[in-house]
Amino acid sequence: MKIFMTGGTGFVGTYLSQELARQGHTITILTRRTQPPTPAQPGISYLTGNPTQDGPWMAAVPEHDWIINLAGASIFERWTEAKKKEIFESRVRTTRNLVTALAAGDRRQFLCSTSAVGFYGPRGEEELTEDSPPQDGFLGELARLWEGEAMRAQELGMRVVITRFGIVLGKGGGALGQMAPMFRRFLGGPLGSGRQWFSWIHRQDHARAYDFILAHPEINGPVNFTAPHPVRNEDLTKALARVLHRPAVFKAPAFMLRLMLGEFAETLLTGQKVFPKRLMDAGFRFKFPLIETALKDLLG
Repeated sequence: MKIFMTGGTGFVGTYLSQELARQGHTITILTRRTQPPTPAQPGISYLTGNPTQDGPWMAAVPEHDWIINLAGASIFERWTEAKKKEIFESRVRTTRNLVTALAAGDRRQFLCSTSAVGFYGPRGEEELTEDSPPQDGFLGELARLWEGEAMRAQELGMRVVITRFGIVLGKGGGALGQMAPMFRRFLGGPLGSGRQWFSWIHRQDHARAYDFILAHPEINGPVNFTAPHPVRNEDLTKALARVLHRPAVFKAPAFMLRLMLGEFAETLLTGQKVFPKRLMDAGFRFKFPLIETALKDLLG
């Protein structure tokens, strides 16, 4: 299958594109880089373009069968007004441009467009599934607009799946790439109260879930890409400490996180208890359903 991918040079996209190429798919990755990564893996090619802007890159989109939209600037830093604008445009404008490019074609295609569990907002102990409504706040409003742009492709007669990511755990980057070095330096510990929920997924299960939804055309709309056993932040830190054989005693007080990170700190201090109901109802089986098993595989 011919795949067009945005965000394919990032932490999640790099692993996913490599896995898909190993399965025999051919992937075109849209990148802003004038010098794409080398050497290129067989089955992966690169197209230079800015997905937030109209451009010649859009003509390539209708030539592909499956569109995977992973583009989005990192949210893991202090949210200035300029940063919020970058976060917004990298998601909403990119998705709008992709659907516009799809509309220029003359055949039905399959769009997988990323969203995030931030859609649900901070919900405490509430158990959240794909049927749970959104809440207000920057991330909730962003996710609603982001998903709304993707769902316009249904009006073109196309299949659309909205992949709502939890925190993707993998080697060499992402959240684990930030947490593990702190623990190795004996500086790890819970954030704030440690009671907030952490919805996560191992990168292998994340990639396997894409295969699964491709093979199950009855799946449409939002799908939570999270493991079936979310954990509290304090339990995550204990598991990480056990796997790395380090203590987890350096608690990061909530006031300090708010001072350092501003509005973004609330994302770290609240969280969501999210379950992958649609994947599991359709028969998907997780290879890494438990956090400690996942961490041992990635760090052990």
